[in-house]
Amino acid sequence: MEIARLQGETRKAGGSREAARLRRQNKLPGVVYGHGLAPESVAVPRREFEIIMEHGAHVLELEVGGSRSAVLIKAMQFDCVGTTPTHVDFMRVDLNERVKVSVPLEYRGTPVGTLEGGVFQENMVDIEVEAVVTQIPESIRVSVTDLKLGDFLHVKDLHLPEGVKAITSPEAILCAVRAKVAEEVVVAPVEGEEPKEPEIITAKAKPTEEEAAEKK
Repeated sequence: MEIARLQGETRKAGGSREAARLRRQNKLPGVVYGHGLAPESVAVPRREFEIIMEHGAHVLELEVGGSRSAVLIKAMQFDCVGTTPTHVDFMRVDLNERVKVSVPLEYRGTPVGTLEGGVFQENMVDIEVEAVVTQIPESIRVSVTDLKLGDFLHVKDLHLPEGVKAITSPEAILCAVRAKVAEEVVVAPVEGEEPKEPEIITAKAKPTEEEAAEKK
């Protein structure tokens, strides 16, 4: 496994104003922690970091102040649109240790159930797994071609790479092919025609003894 390298710099642990200044310089504020060492506030080049993320990397070698360490991209924050990272958490790791991390799911194929009138539904976009740092998969492929109308796939149905263990509940539903929900048809009133009031039908009251006697 080839590990990407990223050059960072130490930053002052400031508030939102300092973070905004870094972002204007196309830098991404972050923090490095773990392995019993004190947390360190850092900043990394935003575009270089995004390129690493686009390649599906989870682990990288971060160099700050002449010191290099393997780090796991543990968490990220995004802007209100949800596309541009605004902060990143790096966790120091040993390349031989097992870690827990979320891995995206990659659904492959067209379910046969959609040809029967069903609708394919993704319930999960990623799952949490445990693996050696150097064996974390970029994504997990899920074949959905054989799914028929009413079929489900659970976490326990996944074929995970060797050495990778699912942490997400095995009974959690990944995806399904469900029947289409019938749409309610609303009939518009004819132009110029007053809407009709519903006819109210009430139960006929029983005749009194006097009314019954008069009828006789």
